Amino acid sequence: MMKKLLWLIAVCVLLLYSGSAMALTRIKLGVVTKPGSAQNIVAEKFKELIEQASNGNISVQIFHSKSIGNETEILQQIQMNTIQMGIITGGPFDTFDPVVRVINYPFLFKDNEQADEVLDGPLGAKILKSLERAGFKGLCFSENGFRNLTNNKHSVKSPDDIKGLKIRVMASALHRSIWQALGANPTPMPWPIYTELEQGVIDGQENPLWVMEVYKFYEIQKYMTLTRHVYSPHIDVASLKWWKTLDANTQDLIQRTIHEAAVFQRNDNRSKNAARLALLKEKGMRIEAHPDIDAFRDKVAGLKDMDLYSEPRVQALLIEMLNATK
Repeated sequence: MMKKLLWLIAVCVLLLYSGSAMALTRIKLGVVTKPGSAQNIVAEKFKELIEQASNGNISVQIFHSKSIGNETEILQQIQMNTIQMGIITGGPFDTFDPVVRVINYPFLFKDNEQADEVLDGPLGAKILKSLERAGFKGLCFSENGFRNLTNNKHSVKSPDDIKGLKIRVMASALHRSIWQALGANPTPMPWPIYTELEQGVIDGQENPLWVMEVYKFYEIQKYMTLTRHVYSPHIDVASLKWWKTLDANTQDLIQRTIHEAAVFQRNDNRSKNAARLALLKEKGMRIEAHPDIDAFRDKVAGLKDMDLYSEPRVQALLIEMLNATK
């Protein structure tokens, strides 16, 4: 009888231990966009991969559609470990660490392949490491994509056509400076912006093709110019405070699965761009496919000499990046 009782106690202890192990790590992950968006595709793929690889010992709860704030507010919550991870557009990081302005430098990358080579390499690693200064563990880069201009006033072929346009920009000193240099009236505004575009509060905006499709900007924006002025990555980050509490095996698993999710999303995003462009044309958007890119480049060439890049470590990394992408 005593042996049976001891056996039952041992089983109960084991079950209690197993139950706590199943809830070992719970990750709250924030994105500002709605399901179907680029950030969400990364988040959902990561959730799928890590929950499967951990046999359920790690669970991921995704907060989307600005349910916990805009991207700056999500980053602040990650710093405090209120939430543990985020898939965040590169632009808003520059108020936390100016080194991120290097990867948002206009006309830096020639194509997707060059962006991958640099951001997955030593220079990208330097940027991710630098984010620790601001309380973030930089994990990897997923993709927003090459940004293009839309507006509801007139066709834009050269910077001369931009003068005076009220263009929504992210909360980023660099993005404001880019559009000031191009002659626009840049207006910082948190996401989403459909209503502001529809009501004419702003004339236009700049984003990758997936945004025009998923947020149906073809309903409220008549003109698009394929400027491809900035390659916009998403930076996939964790709270450094939280990261330091994890054991090495858990860190490795998170690092591996978020990178796998990022690569999946990049490939998925790029494979759909031709169809997106065709859809936007079909929906009635007038697309300027061959703007005067050299004129755009000339207008923003002086940005590298501005205060935005004056901090020595930022300036040194920008020079490295410019040399690597010649």
